Amino acid sequence: MKVKITPLKSVNIYGIDERSLSNIAWCATANHADHLFWVNGYLICLEPYEKSLECEEDRSILPIGQLCYARLPKYVKSYEVEKSLQIPIVDVSDMGLYKEIVDAIERLQTRTRGRKRADAKVIESTK
Repeated sequence: MKVKITPLKSVNIYGIDERSLSNIAWCATANHADHLFWVNGYLICLEPYEKSLECEEDRSILPIGQLCYARLPKYVKSYEVEKSLQIPIVDVSDMGLYKEIVDAIERLQTRTRGRKRADAKVIESTK
């Protein structure tokens, strides 16, 4: 038997949204997700882009159709969605792939904040 370890060249995220913790948890359970991920203060739910998984596998690309995230400063093992309905949360802070995804989220937030400030200055200067 041959074992081959192929590092990813790229993770392509096609949709990304910041959502409330309760909305992510409800959406995940309604869509039959087994668990959510916690990475250094972020709760993440990701949905692989299933149609392209086979095509991209040969090129070492991981396609993610949708990624939703919320701030969750302290790790908890589960989140109560409703009474008697909980979803497990897995701490993956020590995994490289997830750390890279959170880095990308933080870069996106920095760019977005900068854009909002610039937009505010433009609106302010037109008054």
